[in-house]
Amino acid sequence: MTRHLPALEQLAGQPLIVGAGLAGLMTALSTTRRCVVLCAGRLEDVTPPPGSSVLAQGGMAAAVGPDDSPALHAADTLQAGAGLCDPQVVDRITRDGPAIITRLTDLGVKWDRQADGSLQLGLEAAHSRRRIAHAGEDATGAMIMRALVARVRQTPRITVIEHAHARDIVMHDGAVAGLRLAVSGRELTLPTTAVVLATGGVGSLFADTTNPAGATGSGLAIAARAGAVLGNMEFVQFHPTALSAGKEGQRLCLISEAVRGEGAILVDETGARFTEELATRDTVARAVWRHMMQGHRIYLDARKAVGADFPHHFPAIFALCQSHGIDPVTQPIPVRPAAHYHMGGVVVDMQGRTGITGLWAAGEVACTGLHGANRLASNSLLEAAAYGSWIGQALDGCTLPAPPSVMPVADMETVRPAPSQPYRRIMSHYAGVIRTGDGLLEGLQRLSADMRTDAGLICTTILYAALQRHESRGAHFRSDFPTSRDAGVSSGFTLPELRTRIASMVDTGIRSSLPEHERTPT
Repeated sequence: MTRHLPALEQLAGQPLIVGAGLAGLMTALSTTRRCVVLCAGRLEDVTPPPGSSVLAQGGMAAAVGPDDSPALHAADTLQAGAGLCDPQVVDRITRDGPAIITRLTDLGVKWDRQADGSLQLGLEAAHSRRRIAHAGEDATGAMIMRALVARVRQTPRITVIEHAHARDIVMHDGAVAGLRLAVSGRELTLPTTAVVLATGGVGSLFADTTNPAGATGSGLAIAARAGAVLGNMEFVQFHPTALSAGKEGQRLCLISEAVRGEGAILVDETGARFTEELATRDTVARAVWRHMMQGHRIYLDARKAVGADFPHHFPAIFALCQSHGIDPVTQPIPVRPAAHYHMGGVVVDMQGRTGITGLWAAGEVACTGLHGANRLASNSLLEAAAYGSWIGQALDGCTLPAPPSVMPVADMETVRPAPSQPYRRIMSHYAGVIRTGDGLLEGLQRLSADMRTDAGLICTTILYAALQRHESRGAHFRSDFPTSRDAGVSSGFTLPELRTRIASMVDTGIRSSLPEHERTPT
């Protein structure tokens, strides 16, 4: 394996894995084929992080405790998903949870263990059992990624191309034929008939987010332009306890739910407790947001529950707080909600396949059916590892045709400026923790003309999907439709369908094109 780009003819026809987080590296390690991993930065980088996997604090959910079972894990997942989970996907992933922990152990992950060698297991919101396996206490993501990066570096059949950014999939006769990308500013096209998108989420489209700067939905935009279906785009999970410190526009650091799992409470500036800390994330985030809108400052108080054990039990969070002049042993931690995880994405089946021949997706970019309307805490690392493994195995089990000898010319019109701060403020204001029809309409009117950019396209899909869901469910809450109204039918559309609908709305006037009950909510 090499860090440098070899001659293109050496890579032609190899599967291209776009993204070097947990889902991408598990895919590469789970196939026996020669393959190429595209990494946006340097593979070993932690600061700044190239993706979200390395930032994961709490851990990986799996039914490995003596009082637990995959059935209980599945039940908790379905409950949190508020009617939108795919029960078959939930069943398969929760049953595979223990085996995935073992597989990662074999790959070098050193889980935190009790004196008797059993896994230390944490408790997080909406879990009925302690089932969160962690490593390095509150540095699970970093520990997992360190082990997988080392294993990838030891695997000669895996080529890693660093500082690489996917631009668009090249299509031929309705199937994947190649990938346009930029490597250290050099534009090129790699021929392939297999692309795996593992590009992460959309958090950096919002003003306050726990996600790295690259989480702008570029993989979603690439898939949409290739013809893939996007589903459940309205469901953006806001974490209720991001550290409320730092400059505007900077990534907010997460104060893990595991801290609340150990008994920390949410209080305001008067010291009054105002919500149930271990309710589902959407419930807690809305409680925090409403209290903030009433003029209160919000704090996570771990002094009594964790106290002097904080530096040992949560060393990374302790160091983070200290870097901002906060001592969580003696002081409450200022927090606020921040965009954290996207349950929607590129619709895939249980093998990670999209509806486009030769295109797979795994991790946060994918809509698998596991999370439904509201992700259960620590299920995301489990899903990324599971789907990465399954896609790798699927690549071994299929015949990949050779790319066309003459590479089709890809569309070069799309532009990709990074979302500006005003752009992000629009999304936070109109598609944030609590939404309204009027706000979503205003957001659409301001952003739908910008669908040539990756960010404009994905922001528009989120706003449009949220406007079409005339109810509150899971992470999607509309104050004008505060209750659940239907059976929770999953939403999905292709880019041509979205463009047709948006064009019709613009031609007729966005408000007048809506159903009567949407124009005048009751």
